[in-house]
Amino acid sequence: MVNQAESLRILAIHAHPDDVEIQCAGTLARLKKLGCHITIATMTAGDCGSAEMGPVEIANVRRAEAQKAADMLGAEYMCLEFRDLSIIVDNESRRRVTEAVRKARPDIVLTAPPVDYMSDHEMTSRLVRDACFGASAPNYTTHEYQPAPPTEKIPHLYYVDPIEGCDYFGNPIEPQFIIDITETFDLKIKMLACHESQRAWLRKQHGLDEYLDGTERWSASRGKQIGVAYGEAFVQHCGHPYPHSNLLQELLEK
Repeated sequence: MVNQAESLRILAIHAHPDDVEIQCAGTLARLKKLGCHITIATMTAGDCGSAEMGPVEIANVRRAEAQKAADMLGAEYMCLEFRDLSIIVDNESRRRVTEAVRKARPDIVLTAPPVDYMSDHEMTSRLVRDACFGASAPNYTTHEYQPAPPTEKIPHLYYVDPIEGCDYFGNPIEPQFIIDITETFDLKIKMLACHESQRAWLRKQHGLDEYLDGTERWSASRGKQIGVAYGEAFVQHCGHPYPHSNLLQELLEK
């Protein structure tokens, strides 16, 4: 399995800078240790993520923070340059995300859950799902000047936890499986701490470092479900014709 992992490519794509770190950076770090190639992508640059800076200034700051976190993991980073609170499902958006999937050429994709607390997350989930399907269709063009070629196959697709693991009404959404991230939790937190502008904003709003503390509490809660210190939970998309074998879990089973 380790030999197989060294040839595998992983794409983790979520809505905003810091979403990947909160929900699946520990898993990415374990995959990196196996030799997988990792790409982290954000739909937006976080242009609405400040009360003091304007959208261009804060977007520049948050792109740099996202790149720093990716560098810490040894991953590539890309931003698709959508705008916060403006991600919608239409053909232009679908083409843009499909192009990103074709550039990353992933075997495994980790993305936002279909149900979450805000629209940007849910629209990201839908667009990534569609892009994973369309990326291998040669006649589906992305209208890019120098487009990446179609992929050879539909990748394995997984959804991360919604925030606090619940739907709009506070009902828990049960994961399909939980990955033990105890050995990589410290790196996960260091990557998340790179997003200092978002962390500072939440410290101002909450009066405490909820950003890191909340992530630790939730990771510990998921870990407790499988008898370990820290965990990250996933649900696999198994609709036709996506792959049904659970490659992610198979790679990380001990």
